[in-house]
Amino acid sequence: VLASKDRSEVLIGNDTRLSGYMLESAMEAGLAAAGIHVRLLGPLPTPAVAYLARTFRAAAGVVISASHNPYWDNGIKFFSGTGYKLDDALELQIEHHLSLPMELVASRNLGKAVRIDDAAGRYIEHCKGTFPMHARLDGMRIVLDCANGACYQVAPKVFRELGAEVTVIGASPDGMNINEAVGATAPAALAAKVQEERADLGIALDGDGDRLVMVDHLGRIVDGDALLYILAKSRQGLGTLPESLSQGPQGVVGTLMSNMGLEVALSRIGLSFARANVGDRHVLEMMQARGWTLGGESSGHLICLDRTTTGDGIVAALQILAYLCETGDSLANAYAELECYPQIMVNVEVHDKQTVMQHPQVLQAVQDLEQELGGNARVLLRPSGTEAKIRVMVEGPDAQQVRAQCEALASVIRGVIA
Repeated sequence: VLASKDRSEVLIGNDTRLSGYMLESAMEAGLAAAGIHVRLLGPLPTPAVAYLARTFRAAAGVVISASHNPYWDNGIKFFSGTGYKLDDALELQIEHHLSLPMELVASRNLGKAVRIDDAAGRYIEHCKGTFPMHARLDGMRIVLDCANGACYQVAPKVFRELGAEVTVIGASPDGMNINEAVGATAPAALAAKVQEERADLGIALDGDGDRLVMVDHLGRIVDGDALLYILAKSRQGLGTLPESLSQGPQGVVGTLMSNMGLEVALSRIGLSFARANVGDRHVLEMMQARGWTLGGESSGHLICLDRTTTGDGIVAALQILAYLCETGDSLANAYAELECYPQIMVNVEVHDKQTVMQHPQVLQAVQDLEQELGGNARVLLRPSGTEAKIRVMVEGPDAQQVRAQCEALASVIRGVIA
């Protein structure tokens, strides 16, 4: 797929999992055997590989990582030479080639592999370049959680070099502790440390650095919905949210899981909101289709297309901090007007997700509940992408009512599969 007469070049980065170097060696050997040159980046955040693939004018960037998953999982992410994730058609083409005999080149045409020693430094400078030139973080006390993952070397340097006083946790990877009770998927440790240090705020990244969750000075966890609201408000308030050339006024892309409170809050400040399917790939596709520059998920995948080509936890955090510097506001006050609705989710284990999703009794139960709730609440049934489960979500202003309705709908599904 990648080989060509101009001797294409591919970059490979990884997170801190024990299996990362083993898979790196295998991929390096396979690409070289196909005549492709390889640049090895070592442990680096996923968005760093996307950025470097673009600056090196590479054919592709490869990340060996299972993101927020535990160490015993691993996976591979691909980026094009423009720094964007590959589209579905090209990924299917790659999967097709995996089933075919490998095409090898003659020995004289083998690809070469070199390790890039300054990759981390290049990415650090890129991150700092997304922060306003006139601003510094002097006097700001930050607790930074690197999830024992790919950001453990670069993230502390970024925030310290911009002037912040940084206390770091989750920066001692041993190959097996990535995401273990730390990071964006387990921010309780960060919240406790922020309180202990009496810090201004906390920043939690995930294992491969493409997610961001923050903690305010009161120890409250600030999820992706709240951070996306701050980003939108900051862009609008500072006049950096221009009209799209193709679709008119700018808006914000969330997902089916984004809280209704976010939609209401954005509407209050005059911004449109659109929901994509769950997954940062779908968010990005909708952003590009509409010509919008901000999007993200409640999990903390935040995309600022005016700064990066993919979700980037460090860059997103810097955009939040830039707003706080410009306004003199605290993180707690920056999202104070956002009122999130109670959102209850129940996972129901099933054998055949599609059959359950299309069952007449289930469809009728969803329809009845939607009519009962009216336009002030939401019902969502979603098959898990990785597990044999149906995710049942009900969201509305009354927590007790929402909980009861979610359990009732889950009971209907359990009755169907019994």
